Amino acid sequence: MSTRQHAILTAILAAAAPLAAMASERFLGMAPCALCLWQRWPYWVAVALALLAATLRSRALLALAGLAVLASAAIAGLHLGVEQGWWPSPLPSCAAPGAGAAMSVDELMRSLAPRPDKPCDAAAYLIHGLPVSMAAMNLAYALGLGALALAWARRPTHAA
Repeated sequence: MSTRQHAILTAILAAAAPLAAMASERFLGMAPCALCLWQRWPYWVAVALALLAATLRSRALLALAGLAVLASAAIAGLHLGVEQGWWPSPLPSCAAPGAGAAMSVDELMRSLAPRPDKPCDAAAYLIHGLPVSMAAMNLAYALGLGALALAWARRPTHAA
């Protein structure tokens, strides 16, 4: 395969991850937390870089797309650690809503978001009975896709 073909495949596979996450929200009713949402951004950066790599037939841009995917893996690793209780989340929006400094029930009700946020330490499981969270699945997927894109970027260019 050529650099262009590898870049197009990388773009498709990078777009698949956040689209699958969005589908799980819409069709399966899974609520994302703040770290879940953060994991999606590097994929969109990877899609843009991979499409640019395909247009310019640039292995360097394909490598950058692979590194962008690995950034999602890093966020997924952080998220997995939060889920497992290994460390606290660095994002204040990851905490479960609480009473905070509210003095009354009315103040508490006014301080709540219109749609409650899911705490980042509450793992979301896509496959019932499989003890692998969405963050863990993203970690594995991103590590694999990132490594694959970097390997493709190192290959000599073929005509196509």
